[in-house]
Amino acid sequence: MPPIPVPTPRELLQRAKMFIPPLLDKMHKGQQGRVAVIGGCEDYTGAPYFSANASALLGADMSHVICEPQAAQVIKTYSPNIMVHPYMRQSHHTQEGMQSAEEISQKTIDLLERLHAIVIGPGLGRDALMQDTAAKIIEAAKARNMPMVVDADGLFLVQNRPSIIKGYTKAILTPNRAEFARLCAAMKVDPQGCDEAEVCAKLARAFGGVTIIQKGPKDHISNGKQTFVCDLEGGLKRSGGQGDTLTGSLVTFLAWTRAYRDRIWNLSRRGTDEVGYSSHDNSLSDSELNSLSAFGAAAVTRYCSRVAYEKKGRALQASDLSVELGNAFNYLFETENPKL
Repeated sequence: MPPIPVPTPRELLQRAKMFIPPLLDKMHKGQQGRVAVIGGCEDYTGAPYFSANASALLGADMSHVICEPQAAQVIKTYSPNIMVHPYMRQSHHTQEGMQSAEEISQKTIDLLERLHAIVIGPGLGRDALMQDTAAKIIEAAKARNMPMVVDADGLFLVQNRPSIIKGYTKAILTPNRAEFARLCAAMKVDPQGCDEAEVCAKLARAFGGVTIIQKGPKDHISNGKQTFVCDLEGGLKRSGGQGDTLTGSLVTFLAWTRAYRDRIWNLSRRGTDEVGYSSHDNSLSDSELNSLSAFGAAAVTRYCSRVAYEKKGRALQASDLSVELGNAFNYLFETENPKL
């Protein structure tokens, strides 16, 4: 049997465009995406903000941060566009009568019914109670069949408790090089003798079909069955926080898959509709939606990184990527034949 041809980057972006909902006057607030970033402790307030802000700037209607109270006070000052909920607790900040992860997680679990997708991990930290609470939230999200992104110290949780995510194919893990190595060690995946794409696929299979974005000079994306490489040119500055642009973009794409599944718009075939979006004639599977979401978000992030680096050079910071998100979407998804 001949090998299945690998789609080109342009073909992958066109496929991803199929499930991006158009802006129509009949739509109401929330249909373009309701997302939450769960993380943020007293030491790390930038990461959850950058992630939630990226989701809003890419197009999510409603973007929440669920964090520890001291982090909430700070994040609220960053932007009035983000809804901030002080529901998490660190071990040394618990209130009497509210000590367990089960109790602390309940407010966040109650909020899940109003959300389409979540990010777990930016700014979460490694405090035991924060980790245990995140684990409770992951289990509740899985019970609701909710798409999720796991990053940063959420990956520390997965590294130590692989079963919490193994086999849940609506999850996407976004490790950097060091986090990827630790996940491989946890899952006993030997990278020796394999190229990066093969190792990424092996780790995805070890996790039972979870999609993985291995961030690096090229982003390798695999669900264990199919592997894509996003090698669009990015910037050369590696300042902290750029990965949060990826998670925020990715959770928005995952929220858009909900709109696609719910059939909230009904347009004619591509080429005959005036908006230029696809109909649902050729349905995308869950695994395709995850892989295409991952590729789309990686492409957006790399475009933002390149353009921001061209403007700022060595001075580039994570906030410089944020301001390029609208332009990135317009260029990659609304420009005819973008140069990739």
